Amino acid sequence: MTISTLLLIILILILLGAVPAWPHSRGWGYGPSGIVGVLLVVLLVLMLMGRV
Repeated sequence: MTISTLLLIILILILLGAVPAWPHSRGWGYGPSGIVGVLLVVLLVLMLMGRV
């Protein structure tokens, strides 16, 4: 397992944990899940370009 695959899995798990539907993150709003979503998209683009 490469580091980029491991980072992708960790970011997906963090994104699922930060979704505002969960009771522990309901008061956070969309900020944390939006930031993690953007990081996930950037990582996916870099992986497809072969840079990571």
